[in-house]
Amino acid sequence: MSEEAWRVSANGLVLQVRLTPRGGRDALEGLSKLADGRCVLKARVRAAPEDGAANRALVALLAKALDVPKSNVTVTAGHTARLKELEIAADSQSGGTALAERLAALTKE
Repeated sequence: MSEEAWRVSANGLVLQVRLTPRGGRDALEGLSKLADGRCVLKARVRAAPEDGAANRALVALLAKALDVPKSNVTVTAGHTARLKELEIAADSQSGGTALAERLAALTKE
């Protein structure tokens, strides 16, 4: 895809995600383009969308995939929606560029 679902920010990375709760497994499923042209990272989790369980599962999934602490991953928008925005804080040494490279490697088609 020509457009990416993330952008490097001053604190790390801002990521657009389309989450499927009760998806049968926890997985990142690559990039997808929405009808309005936005690019998102598709993710699915086993957790139900109740009491924030699906959001917590998404945070854990991204933290593990990007090898960062869960405390570095925050849902900043879309808490009750399928489309979410997350901020992933980077350590001061590698910055958001290293996170972007890891995400690019994970989503190669």
